[in-house]
Amino acid sequence: MSGDSDCTRTSPSAGSPSDNEFLPGQPRYVCSLSPDLITKAREELQEKPEWRLRDVQALRDMVCKDYPSLGTCLDDAFLLRFLRARKFDYDRALQLLVNYHTCRRTWPEVFNNLKPSAIKPVLDSGFVTVLPHLDPEGRHVVCIRPDRWTPSNYPITENIRAIYLTLEKLIQSEETQVNGIVILADYKGVSLSKASHFGPFVAKKVIGILQDGFPIRIKAVNIINEPRIFKGIFAIIKPFLKEKIANRFFLHGCDLNSLHQNIPPVILPEEYGGTAGKLDISAWNELLLASEEDFLHDFSQLVLPCDSSPHEMLVSGDAEEKQCDDSLRGMKPQLYYCY
Repeated sequence: MSGDSDCTRTSPSAGSPSDNEFLPGQPRYVCSLSPDLITKAREELQEKPEWRLRDVQALRDMVCKDYPSLGTCLDDAFLLRFLRARKFDYDRALQLLVNYHTCRRTWPEVFNNLKPSAIKPVLDSGFVTVLPHLDPEGRHVVCIRPDRWTPSNYPITENIRAIYLTLEKLIQSEETQVNGIVILADYKGVSLSKASHFGPFVAKKVIGILQDGFPIRIKAVNIINEPRIFKGIFAIIKPFLKEKIANRFFLHGCDLNSLHQNIPPVILPEEYGGTAGKLDISAWNELLLASEEDFLHDFSQLVLPCDSSPHEMLVSGDAEEKQCDDSLRGMKPQLYYCY
């Protein structure tokens, strides 16, 4: 796709050159994938190395033409995340990019002042961390432990901010862009009062981000130690899940052998019947906190123009919240019944 359009951009060059021409002031993309991952990306994501920069340029041209005031980063490496997440389908990658910005602009409680130091209490609690070892498919395992959260200390949105920053850090890796991630959620000790904080409004927002508003491939969600109340939680979540994602949920209960069918013990901590030692959150916390300046630089490129906002957005915040509050009233009996 030839690029001769202009658009508001965050990188120094405002032009849109043709195909593989290098943009002045823009970081030059250098592929860091191994030969095996290049092959995997070709087979699973329809990524052809010889066409890669042409595809990136095509997406860049579409942004400039259809969303000239989106205020997005247009670097090769950044746009490539969205192409990989949507198997190099230009239209779907563009919609994902627009959704990415929409989510950031319509939930200020989560995205204002978003930086690692701002969510340090969540990190210190151990609510979310990343296991130090990859699984056999080369995927990071994100471990979420809701029992580590005390609602009186900070709102649930702080947990969501911590998860989001974790995903932002992980997706910087090209290996993660190709392999995806696995989630391990331990619901031990989750009570009815804690579950009530995760109503349909929050559920819809979070799932909207994970499914349609963030360039990451979630390959499996393993739930362990889920109490009876989880049936009510899942009843809230499921209406918002696409069938493909819903089929990637695995409920193991207290059966560690079942969990080990999906995540091998060799990479799991002792708390989950693994042989990788005690769960240590310090390494991931240090890595995330050390990335503060990188996040500030990257997020500074994602700006909201004062005279425009992307169209094809979600329902307006007030209407959406009212709709979800009504839904929550209908869900509460299910929560009490399951509890």
